[in-house]
Parts: sequence; structure tokens; C-alpha cells
Amino acid sequence: MSGEPAPAPSSRKWLLLPALAFAALAAIFLLRIDQSRDSGGNISKLPSALIGKAAPATALPPLQGLNMPGLDPAALKGAVTLVNIFASWCGPCRDEHPELLELAKRSDIRLIGFNYKDKDENARRFLGSLGNPYAAVGVDPSGRAGVEWGVYGVPETFVIAPDGTIVYKHVGPITPEIRTGKLAAAITAAAQKK
Repeated sequence: MSGEPAPAPSSRKWLLLPALAFAALAAIFLLRIDQSRDSGGNISKLPSALIGKAAPATALPPLQGLNMPGLDPAALKGAVTLVNIFASWCGPCRDEHPELLELAKRSDIRLIGFNYKDKDENARRFLGSLGNPYAAVGVDPSGRAGVEWGVYGVPETFVIAPDGTIVYKHVGPITPEIRTGKLAAAITAAAQKK
């Protein structure tokens, strides 16, 4: 016998309280994450304060070595524009790339790349091996412009109406179903806002 008294039964109950509180918070968190998933399992219902507002007037320099312009805020007006946030280190960006190549075939939209927290040489290699669907590629190596755009992560895609307002934001990779479903509907809605 050690001589120390055994803890009173009531003090043991207090030891369980933090564990129960943590379990309750974890359950609430997981439930909220699950509720934000679409039917394909993608987290796409994350709110965006930019929907219905003008796209940020953030100019981004071009990706060196591509011989194309960067992100010019003036280019976000006059036509339906999709701004796709991508990075070479992003696995889902690689997964969605065939869908971007399909979107690039459309004559009724402009597709602009927003290279996020990446190195120029890695982004060039990424586009060189997979194909370049973009009409312009701006770079944001520090992620500061991403904050202005409300970027949660990559990939993300914004649909911008000809008047320069953001009408839709898709968080996660574009799949064939999203390209022909939600994204196509958002492009049609954006085209009607002249």
C-alpha cells in the first residue's frame, strides 16, 4: 500500500468531463463538415462572401516563361470568365486538369489560371506535362492575393459574369459531372448578367 488515499468517486467524474466535451465538439465539427459536402462527396458548400460582388481588383504578374499575360482585373469584364486557383503541388488540381482542358475548348468563356503558393519552374513543368488550358496565368507565390479572393485551398474555381461580378464559386476539383452540371449552369447564369 502506498499510503495515498484513493481518489474520491466524485473527482473521477471531473476527469471525464474534458474528454466528453472534446468528443461532443468533434462530433459537431464532423457533422458540419459532412453537411457541407455535395452528392459527390466534395466540400463545395463553403460560403463565399464574394458571391454577387465584384471580383477583387488584384493584378498578378504572369508566370515567367509562358509568354502569356498574368491576371489583369480588366480582363475579368466583358465575357464570362473562369478563374481557376491551382498549384503544381496539389493532387486534386492534377485530377481536375482534363476538365479544364475541356472547358478551354469553349468559345463562350475565358479561362484564367491563378497559380497559388507555387514555384514558377514547378508550375511551368505542371502545365507543360498536362497541357495549358489557360488564356492567362497570374502567380501568387505568397498567397496574399488568395486572401483577397477568399481562397480556402486549391483547387477552387470562380465564375465571373461579364459585368465583373462573381456568380459562383466551386471548392474542390472539377469532375465531369460538375463541369456539365453546376458549372455549366453557373456559366449560363453568368452570361445573362451583361
